[in-house]
Amino acid sequence: MLSKAQITLISSLQNKKFRKQHGLFIVEGIKSVIEFLSSSYQVDSLFYTEDVLAKVGKISGKIKSYVLTENEFQKISSLKSPQGILALVHIPKQEALAIKDFKGQHTLLLDDIQDPGNLGTIIRTAEWFGFQRILCSIGTVDAYNPKVVQATMGSLSRIEIHYLDLKAFIQDAKLPVFGALLNGDSIYETDWRDEGLLVLGNEGNGISDELIELVDKPVTIPRIGKAESLNVAVATTIFCSEIARTKKL
Repeated sequence: MLSKAQITLISSLQNKKFRKQHGLFIVEGIKSVIEFLSSSYQVDSLFYTEDVLAKVGKISGKIKSYVLTENEFQKISSLKSPQGILALVHIPKQEALAIKDFKGQHTLLLDDIQDPGNLGTIIRTAEWFGFQRILCSIGTVDAYNPKVVQATMGSLSRIEIHYLDLKAFIQDAKLPVFGALLNGDSIYETDWRDEGLLVLGNEGNGISDELIELVDKPVTIPRIGKAESLNVAVATTIFCSEIARTKKL
């Protein structure tokens, strides 16, 4: 039986303020829930319809489980086509970053990305190309926003996400800094070296002035047609692909 308190809690987690207050976020969909159950994340509780249980498999006794009717599940789902399972997962504590962990690899830095779909796609793309972590400015959309979680298709369970002062981090890291800018050297002629930080900017304003000042190597994706710009998630895919390709040469 679904209680009013549970409905209220799940509904409140659509809001960042309450996600932070309760330390929980929502994961919906069979594939995504299975990914988090198999990850290092701590799943607090599961809500599912009876017909879905067989697809999920054995559930740990430490996880609170609730079997719901179709009508009850509709009350907590935010999807247009619910898959009959929803998990509440604990937001992990943000561990201190060690600069040595960034040596010998490339890391994405997101400067005030606003669209949940873009961030979700970036996280999914980063995992595809073997990136281990993403650093986000404080102003970047919350990675635990349900729309972001949904767009990652489970990749959030395996990619580290950190929110911090990007300027301070860049200054401390002393690593090569690449910036995705309209005026820069061609991505296809860029020496990505063995390590570095790639800064990608806000959908409307690009990289902030304070971070542009720290960019060592402006890089652009050459334009052939007449479009004014590329979607930031699409641009990230091209950058990740090129970095991954050149590292294997």
